[in-house]
Amino acid sequence: MRISDRLKKLKPSATLAVNAKAQELKAQGREVVSLAVGEPDFPTPAHVCAAAKKAIDDGFTRYTPVPGIPDLRAAIAGYYGQFYGVSAKWENAIATCGGKQALYNLLMALLNPGDEVLIPAPYWVSYPAMVELADGVPVIVPTTPESGFRVSVRDLEDMCTPRTSMLMLNTPSNPTGCHYPQEELDEIARWAKARGIFIISDEVYDRLVYDPAKPSTLSHFWQKNPENVAIVGALSKSFCMTGWRVGWTLAHADLVKACAKIQGQSTSNVNSVAQKAAVAALTGPWTLIDEMRAAFLRRRDIALSVMATWPGVSCPKPDGAFYLFPVVDKHYTPEMPDSAAMCTRLLEEAGVALVPGSAFGDDRCVRFSYAVADEVLMTALSKVGKVLFGK
Repeated sequence: MRISDRLKKLKPSATLAVNAKAQELKAQGREVVSLAVGEPDFPTPAHVCAAAKKAIDDGFTRYTPVPGIPDLRAAIAGYYGQFYGVSAKWENAIATCGGKQALYNLLMALLNPGDEVLIPAPYWVSYPAMVELADGVPVIVPTTPESGFRVSVRDLEDMCTPRTSMLMLNTPSNPTGCHYPQEELDEIARWAKARGIFIISDEVYDRLVYDPAKPSTLSHFWQKNPENVAIVGALSKSFCMTGWRVGWTLAHADLVKACAKIQGQSTSNVNSVAQKAAVAALTGPWTLIDEMRAAFLRRRDIALSVMATWPGVSCPKPDGAFYLFPVVDKHYTPEMPDSAAMCTRLLEEAGVALVPGSAFGDDRCVRFSYAVADEVLMTALSKVGKVLFGK
């Protein structure tokens, strides 16, 4: 069968592939603990589920406007007023089928063939592939564990060319959990504006930032410079709504219209029932977020304390999300030469599913998700330690 050339260079999602392998082993009767998928282990808030049930009972099951129902677009705009004091209007918001579609819409709307996109590494697995699908050229900007995996203006300047048109930022980060303080974000934004570079700011983990760090956002910069940045958010992580598939873009009204045109020819509107649930999530209450934040902070510290006993392993302390990205390459051997081989061994011998750092652009590392119960996390870490270090 003839398949398009664009798919020949497209790699499948590594996180989903690892999870599929773990499920396959489970089906064979193997005991497997997955720390591979970024999915909170908390239930969707009860008031959100109640709103969805009411929508079904009310017969709210028809098509809606492509960018979302007015109540949802207003709630998205209001979210930035509630948490960040930013004044946005409903026409600046579009609801999308998860954060992935928000990113894809933006890239399709803004990139021309050959445009270069700066992507700090480690990066979320889908960034380069999405850029390539939009006929752009991903330009990877490496960072270091010593910098907390955060990119600097100097790093970006070194990789900038006349073809650079866009920068993709992610804070807090998947896979590292790194978090940019507001002053660093603002410095990068000022540099990008001076260079004529558009920023996509992926802030889907914005509520999951741990003291003493504080949430940061480019929505303030967007308010003053709406033609220079777009903000991407989602309900999946902070609101425990991974399966509901609701994300959004906050952007200039003209860019929102462009994204709606693309969405109108691809998925059309987000599921109508999920939209009603999203309104409930965005308008509160938000007590579950506080509970999750406390639990994830505890789990982060548990995992870091265990990793500190592993010889030759270092891990920058993350300020957000629910991932650890330790540097493990000192333990590579001829039989286990890279992160993929290490993850394969740990899955087969320890029954623990992790994601290789190569999927995120840094083969020195592997990604651990600590979005699991404390006892599950401790068991998994113990198994990894026994296989790799005999402890």
